[in-house]
Amino acid sequence: MPTEYILAIYVILLFSCCVHEFAHAWMAYRCGDDTAMLSGRMTLNPIPHIDPIGTIAFPLLALLMGTPFLLGWAKPVPVNPRRFNNYRRDDILVSVSGIASNLVLALLAATLLRTIYVFGGFPFIRPIVFILQYLMYLNVVLAVFNLIPIPPLDGSHVLYHYLPMQTAWQFRRLEQFGFIILILFLMTGVFRHIVAVPMQIFNYIAGPLGF
Repeated sequence: MPTEYILAIYVILLFSCCVHEFAHAWMAYRCGDDTAMLSGRMTLNPIPHIDPIGTIAFPLLALLMGTPFLLGWAKPVPVNPRRFNNYRRDDILVSVSGIASNLVLALLAATLLRTIYVFGGFPFIRPIVFILQYLMYLNVVLAVFNLIPIPPLDGSHVLYHYLPMQTAWQFRRLEQFGFIILILFLMTGVFRHIVAVPMQIFNYIAGPLGF
């Protein structure tokens, strides 16, 4: 893949991760916790969100190696649940807000791809199509990935509130092994099959210009 294409995909991933973290920070603020806002994380500026491993090393290595799907993550937004107006409800809202933001971006990209297909024909469309295709693709992947109920991913925060108290505390202790569990999970290839179904849905929305 040409270098400029790799760079474009990386920028799209970085933007998508920043939107994801901004959504967490904004929702936490709406729920009464201003920790992320005071920490300078309620912004789309990528610099405060960059994680050396998840935002730089991991995705660039995956791009250069030509892995079948691209993943990355930003620095987690600091949240103080004790400041929430309603702990259980607000913790769930903050957790799913990042996932929702990625789905909105994917839906927007798919809708624009469908619109270009219907009304297209302009000479400058090809690079726009490329950007929208990867904006849709990466945000579907990010949304589904974060739904996985493995600590510390967003899906685990939601599952935690629906488990019996004793089980929930034991479940939260898995967070110290979360990264290892995630790597092993991704190595099984199961994630590729999980993400295939929502990708088909968004490809249907996008029409012939989808992946």
